[in-house]
Amino acid sequence: MCDELTDADNQRLAGVSRRAFGAGAAATGLAALLPAPADAAPIRGRDVTVETPDGQCDAYLVAPARGRHPGVIVWPDIFGLRPAFRRMADRLAQSGYAVLTVNQFYRSTKAPFATAGEGMTPAFRDKVGPWRAALTPDATTRDARAFVAFLDKQPSVATKRGLGTTGYCMGGPMVMLTAAAAPGRVRAAATFHGGGMATEPMLALVPRMKASWLVAVAQNDDARAPGDKDKLREAFAAARAPAEIEVYPAMHGWCPPDSQAYDAAQADRAWGRLLDRFSRALT
Repeated sequence: MCDELTDADNQRLAGVSRRAFGAGAAATGLAALLPAPADAAPIRGRDVTVETPDGQCDAYLVAPARGRHPGVIVWPDIFGLRPAFRRMADRLAQSGYAVLTVNQFYRSTKAPFATAGEGMTPAFRDKVGPWRAALTPDATTRDARAFVAFLDKQPSVATKRGLGTTGYCMGGPMVMLTAAAAPGRVRAAATFHGGGMATEPMLALVPRMKASWLVAVAQNDDARAPGDKDKLREAFAAARAPAEIEVYPAMHGWCPPDSQAYDAAQADRAWGRLLDRFSRALT
C-alpha cells in the first residue's frame, strides 16, 4: 500500500521527486511514455457518469471505435483518476477492450484531485484519509456491481464474453471485491503493487471468485510483508483458481507513468502479462 514509507523509499532510491518526474512526464508526453501497440485499434473515449446506490461516480470510458469487446473496470491508485490513468485506459482500449476507469473517491470529490507532482505528504494523507474511510468493503461491493451493470449496458461491450478488472495500490482489494461481487461476469483480474490483499477478510473472498489472476508485487512491499504472497498463493490454490503471483524487481508504484517510481521496462513487462492474462481468460 502506498504510504509514507513507500513514498520515502521511492524518493530515496529513484533519486527524483514526484514533482520533478511529473514535470518530465508533462514535457515528454504520456503518449511517448506509453506508446500505442503496433496494431492499435482506433478508439473513442468520453467522460461518463455512473449511477450507483451511493451517488454519481465520475469515470472515463474508452473503447475501440467499432464492434463489441470485453469490458474492463480499472481501479486507480490513491492519486485517483487523472491523465496517466486515462492514457493507460486508452492503451488498453487500443488492444481491444472497452475500459471504464473510475473515480473511487466520488462520494467525497470529483477527479482529478491530486496536483501534478503531489506525493504522499502529510497534507495529502490528511485530505484523502476521510475519503478512504468511506470506501468500506460493502461500499466498494455496491460500486463494483454498479460498474459491471453500467458496462454491460454499453454498445461497445460484448456481454457474452467475460469482464476483466485491474487495480493499482489501494485498488488491489477493490479488484478482489469486484471479482467476488460479480463472479459470473468477472473472469480475469490483475493487481499491481496492491496493498491489503492478504488480510483474512480479503482471503475469505477467494472461494467466491471465478477469475484468472495476475498479482504483480513490488519488491519493497514484499520486503515489508514477505508472507503476503504466500498467503495469496495458498488461497488461490485451495480455491483451484489460476493465479500468476510474482515479485517484480521494481518499487511500489512502478506502473503508472507519472509515478516517481515508474520503471518503464518492468511496467512494460507487467503490461504484457496483463494482456496475456486477458487474452486467455476473456473469451
